[in-house]
Amino acid sequence: MDGRQGRLHRPPPLTRADLVFRANWRYTVSQIGSVAMISTARLVETLGGRGIIKGRPLSDEAVIDRVRSGLPFTALEAIATHFEIPQERLVRVLALAPRTLARRKKERRLRADESDRLIRLALIATLAEEVLGSREKAVAWLQKPNRALRGMNPLDRLDTEIGGQQVEQLLSRIAHGVYS
Repeated sequence: MDGRQGRLHRPPPLTRADLVFRANWRYTVSQIGSVAMISTARLVETLGGRGIIKGRPLSDEAVIDRVRSGLPFTALEAIATHFEIPQERLVRVLALAPRTLARRKKERRLRADESDRLIRLALIATLAEEVLGSREKAVAWLQKPNRALRGMNPLDRLDTEIGGQQVEQLLSRIAHGVYS
């Protein structure tokens, strides 16, 4: 109520453009949670095969335990090769200095935090491959500037959790036919 006049304050009527925007926004927001999920088997395949979980039964828990103990360096090499990610981009996305990357290669193991960032990259890259239909399309899309990401390419957004979520939401929109 408007205290001065004792009447309800009513906002101005919505225009057709306002209604269309709200309808599109609600549709988009409601669809974001329903992105095609990547199976554990598909993720493990992208990371280089069942050898990364050391013979354990294939499950989310096995992958989580492996991330916590550190993924093998071969998982990083498998993703870089499969998605044609150059080393200079990889070190930026994973927040690893080139010397640290060389040290991890010698140790043949990533730390838990590095493994977690690698899993984020693997999930998004694999999702891009599923949504776009081929590895070649995913490789091109990940490295091409995108207007929905303010001109950045999706790969460069994956250095933070929020950036990863933005890329995942963008893939969800593409999967559901929303112009992106």
